[in-house]
Amino acid sequence: MKRFARLEHIRSMDPEKDALEIYRLSSAYEFPWDFTRALELALYRTYAVPRIGRLLAETAEFTDRPQKRYDDTALLLDAIVEHGFDSEQGRTAIRRVNQMHRSYDISNDDMRYVLCTFVVVPRRWIDAYAWRRLSRHEIIASAVHYRTLGRHLGIKDVPESYEEFETCLDAYEQAHFAWDEQARRVSDATLDLMASWYPRPLAPLLRASTLALLDEPLLKAFRYTPPGPLTRDLVRGAVRMRGRAVRLLPPRRAPHHARQNWEIKGYPNGYRLEDLGTRPVPGLRGCPVRHPAPGAVTSTD
Repeated sequence: MKRFARLEHIRSMDPEKDALEIYRLSSAYEFPWDFTRALELALYRTYAVPRIGRLLAETAEFTDRPQKRYDDTALLLDAIVEHGFDSEQGRTAIRRVNQMHRSYDISNDDMRYVLCTFVVVPRRWIDAYAWRRLSRHEIIASAVHYRTLGRHLGIKDVPESYEEFETCLDAYEQAHFAWDEQARRVSDATLDLMASWYPRPLAPLLRASTLALLDEPLLKAFRYTPPGPLTRDLVRGAVRMRGRAVRLLPPRRAPHHARQNWEIKGYPNGYRLEDLGTRPVPGLRGCPVRHPAPGAVTSTD
């Protein structure tokens, strides 16, 4: 198989009707490492909205059990990609996401914003750092995939096109990114989790490298000291060089899904989708409200 053969195949497909298959080809064959990094960053961005960051701090999931929360989120969302919305696995994953978050009072606007990050952040990451840019077919297919997911999760007024997702994300961040002490705790816990995947002496370097990949609005919202220009240029240049190196490699012949990521640490003996996630008890820590307010929906976060 030639390096761009799969892209040619993607361009021969219908980005609306074949959206899931195109998204699967992109995320599991063409850019598995980049999608993993980008979706990590997508979820991380949501903490900078104080209402979201505070809720995550109150549940204690990202501060007390960050590895489990990371694993469960990745495994549930990727099960839908791997098996499809209408599969038994896909329905189980969607049901678990809805069951978990039905306990929380989360606005539709926050839900829609989280969904937007899943569409926009990977496109921006891949165009900046991966071995090639996303094709128009892949961009459309991603928007269709998450539009479908949003409707399964009961989100109202889901954007129709990539451009609408992007406009919604940028406007929401401009209006809502702000400092919050509890959100900063969740951010710090997430950075500590990522550093824990590597030898301890590398932790300061890894933290600095991660901050170098964040944009100014995120750094400002969390009140992190911005890395110096040299650090930022070196880190971003290194990630771009990785993309150029991947371009020289033969195309991937087997899919790589989230369950195969070495960062998934919590289930060495396997797992069942129906057992993933939390089961909040109303009124207790981890479940700050008893029922969603009228019109509220569940969160993908």
